[in-house]
Amino acid sequence: MPLPVVLSGRTVRLEPLAPQHAAAIAAAGTEDRTTYAFTPVPHSLDAAEISIERALAEQAAGRALPFAVVSTAEGRVVGSTRFLELDYWQGPLIWPSVPGVPHGDPLTAVPDAAEIGNTWLVPRAQGTGVNTEAKLLMLRHAFEAWGVRRVSMRADARNLRSRAAIERLGATCEGVRRAHSRGLDGAVRSTAFYSILDEEWPRVRGILEARLAATDTRTVAGPRGPLVPA
Repeated sequence: MPLPVVLSGRTVRLEPLAPQHAAAIAAAGTEDRTTYAFTPVPHSLDAAEISIERALAEQAAGRALPFAVVSTAEGRVVGSTRFLELDYWQGPLIWPSVPGVPHGDPLTAVPDAAEIGNTWLVPRAQGTGVNTEAKLLMLRHAFEAWGVRRVSMRADARNLRSRAAIERLGATCEGVRRAHSRGLDGAVRSTAFYSILDEEWPRVRGILEARLAATDTRTVAGPRGPLVPA
């Protein structure tokens, strides 16, 4: 299974999620909840502890790799994200197939496909370039360190803000699965699915690097504090 790793950029650092992040996750999750209508975000210290415990159980099973998102300017947690739905395509073909189980030594196996999800940021960090750089770090790790063939993302079809953010990354929309699951509000939701393939990664990387360069230019031209809108 993939080992925990720190992914560091100019504006953001992705730290392996751990129990000691609970208080910071709770503080970030309760700071301003105006944009979380479709996103499960811990609303208390107890909720943060439970969320981290579940994420680490998924990590131990080789199905996820969760992170705390830390603003380097503030040195504070501003959200969370993770790799999930890790899948392994190496080794002999077996029937029935068992998705998510690596062939050979699970401690050294790396996935062939992954999803990026369970992402949330405090509202003041949204639109600042933090999400763009976090995605660049994760996609670079997936495609260049792991050598995956595919990275997928998804969003509640009603969540136009998240869908727009995914589309700005350069991901391709594969369609909407209707009446796919139960939403956070209890309604039956449809889900929009997106993906980036390994042959598309150079183009996507160029898009993300250009967006970050533009963010840097605007930051120099007109600083507005520790988190500067892109």
